[in-house]
Amino acid sequence: MANLISVERASLTFGTTQVLDEVSLGVNEGDRIGIVGRNGGGKTSLLNVLTSVQEPDSGRVTRARGTTLGVLAQDDPLDPEASVREAVLGTLADHEWASVPRVRDILAGLLGGLAAAGVGGLDARVGALSGGERRRVALAGLLIADPSILLLDEPTNHLDVEGVAWLADHLTARGARPDRALVVITHDRWFLDAVALRTWEVADGAVHVYDGGYAAFVLARAERQRVAAVTADRRDNLLRKELAWLRRGPPARTSKPRFRIDAANALIADEPPPRDSVELTRFASARLGKTVVDLHEVRLTVGERVLLDGVTWLLAPGERVGIVGVNGSGKTTLLRAIAGLVPLPAGRRKEGPTVRLGLLTQEVRELDALGDRRVIEALEEVRTSVKVGRQELSASQLAQRLGFTGPRQQTRVGDLSGGERRRLQLTRLLLDEPNVLLLDEPTNDLDLETLTSLEDLLDGWPGTLVVVSHDRYLLERVCDREVALLGDGRLRDLPGGVEEYLRIRSAQVAAELAAPMATAAGRGQAAPVADAVAQREARKTLARVERQLSWLAEREARLHEAMAAAAADHQAVLGLDRDLRALIAEREDLEVQWLEAAEVAD
Repeated sequence: MANLISVERASLTFGTTQVLDEVSLGVNEGDRIGIVGRNGGGKTSLLNVLTSVQEPDSGRVTRARGTTLGVLAQDDPLDPEASVREAVLGTLADHEWASVPRVRDILAGLLGGLAAAGVGGLDARVGALSGGERRRVALAGLLIADPSILLLDEPTNHLDVEGVAWLADHLTARGARPDRALVVITHDRWFLDAVALRTWEVADGAVHVYDGGYAAFVLARAERQRVAAVTADRRDNLLRKELAWLRRGPPARTSKPRFRIDAANALIADEPPPRDSVELTRFASARLGKTVVDLHEVRLTVGERVLLDGVTWLLAPGERVGIVGVNGSGKTTLLRAIAGLVPLPAGRRKEGPTVRLGLLTQEVRELDALGDRRVIEALEEVRTSVKVGRQELSASQLAQRLGFTGPRQQTRVGDLSGGERRRLQLTRLLLDEPNVLLLDEPTNDLDLETLTSLEDLLDGWPGTLVVVSHDRYLLERVCDREVALLGDGRLRDLPGGVEEYLRIRSAQVAAELAAPMATAAGRGQAAPVADAVAQREARKTLARVERQLSWLAEREARLHEAMAAAAADHQAVLGLDRDLRALIAEREDLEVQWLEAAEVAD
């Protein structure tokens, strides 16, 4: 594969902080690279070096001739006076873009909800859109432009679960083209596993490179510590706990990363489950009694729109529930209704007498009044210590676990970054010792290390937990049940979790597309809609086949190793050879499926 960007011995310093220290790396054709690391650790700076927005203090960056870059930055470069059509499609006439299946799929996947939200679809002015909608517009424009390298800084921000899944499928299919590459900064671990073939960890001025996505990254870090002869008590750490979760989870989560399964199993052989659900439920029942929060025959509305109609939901002690739904479906409103903060046009809410509610909102402005206080002062104002399960933690220890090191605890609240303010908000909430915890998008602005620490805290937290999140990994990690708002006035239980939700939404979208297709059939307009459906299915086929091919490649490598080891045993070699021929035939069938799907998806 040809090299597209090469970084040689690049160093970069901001003040007294060495962000990059003689880093050498490259981006090749076909690469799909995820960048992870602590907030403030240099991820965006590395991306800026790759794009030449930031020149390194020393070293050099070279780019292959003819390489084009598409960059999604954290700031918003869109002209507020432009229309969505101008920002996304430029000067393309309708007949030019409407005849291209790839463009139609991008518009449907990222901007399909603009008209439904009442903001005018492609004719809306950019300045009238929300921050999340503007980010979708910027991302859609980049994907339609289709540069040689896409460099994306937190592209899943403001996307719902469905949008994240669509983007992962699109980028995976795009990455199958050998002349394209992707570099993405993300804290979304499911997304990282879905799209990344390699992971770069930026830490302490260095960039550590791992094959595979998040699961491979976790294993490699844990293995690195083991090989470095860490002590026995260090083995009981968050990396091993996280790895145990990954290996126990659905097979799809560990099918793609190329790591040594035997090493993983050995490393986690004595690791207990993340939490003892029976024990936590017993604790929660003792703290809460029989009644937590009951919603009886509730009607919930926003303006003229009905979110829930006649819904009864009884939250149980120790229950852990994740709420999913498209943006604007009413997830936050439902969370506020559980907290008793919004009026109910019909029905009633009943709260148990021992309930202590804690609500994490998406707003951090509540910290503005604490701007002149030190972090530790803002925490000890709530409580000086807290009990998590059977463990007693001081305010300082809890802050340490959520990323506030000793010196950082002396920082003024007004000087904290957005991610640090979010961490402080969470820490204050946990210190208040609620027994019913309602979290609205808790992963916003948190880095991977803080996310892992938060999940570890929630593992031992005995109470009722309700989480609204677009972070699929978090939902599967900390919740035992998922429910969905699907726009039909009901609360839908999801025994199959997020996968079931995506299947339901896919069927809904297909039904919505089928109605105008039937109407348009008599006027010869059905083909574009049918193409959009066919392309969506082709992209799913591409993703499925690529996972199967990756698995077959691992099997083939193991067969070759076994044949070499059994070279002196003629019968064993014949048997292995038969297995190898069957595998090659299966691979060839899959390659044909891939080619057929790729033709439709282009």
